[in-house]
Amino acid sequence: MTALTATALTASTPQTTSAISKTESGISSDFETFLKMLTTQARYQDPLEPIDSSQYSAQLAQFSMVEQQVLSNDLLTALSTQLGGGGISQIASWIGMEARTIAPVQFDGSPITVLPTPAANADRAELVVYNAQGAEVQRHIIPIAEEKIQWAGVSPNGTPFPNGNYSFKVESFKTGEVIGDAAAATYSRITEARIENGSTHLVLAGGSKITTTDVTALRESG
Repeated sequence: MTALTATALTASTPQTTSAISKTESGISSDFETFLKMLTTQARYQDPLEPIDSSQYSAQLAQFSMVEQQVLSNDLLTALSTQLGGGGISQIASWIGMEARTIAPVQFDGSPITVLPTPAANADRAELVVYNAQGAEVQRHIIPIAEEKIQWAGVSPNGTPFPNGNYSFKVESFKTGEVIGDAAAATYSRITEARIENGSTHLVLAGGSKITTTDVTALRESG
């Protein structure tokens, strides 16, 4: 069932805003104090022994740095508000699409398309299949090319594997030695988007949870 969850957003946004407000208050206070000290020093300096120009320049440079901190903090506050309020809505359109990832993918009896990447100089490559517990359940030789492979989900005697999540890996060999070991990507439908601890997560069919950075491609479902 497709869902868009923002419960965690409601809980986390006030804490983030509160932390930023405290930081902003501290920096602004330092900024105002520095400004008062600098103007007071200039006002009451001894005309016969004025402030050394190099010291005054250094103080002005510090003044500029504090000002930039305040401006940067204002920008971060604005960005936090924008991401907190609209971040999840920006990926709402992903729900229902298929994401290309190396996360475990759901097997429901239908073949799974696997996208292997054998090492370029390999003379043999094998596709290794793992169940949800991480145990190897099957391996077989595949072409040494980045070609789509249909994993039927059946054992050599024709018995179907149980429904559940499976992941894939490609082992590359040269003259009998392993020279490469890489996870193989698949496509899986996105069913939900969540914000947890300030980060956006996607839930795939079968329950695998990934971040947006784990997605290398999107395509229409079906």
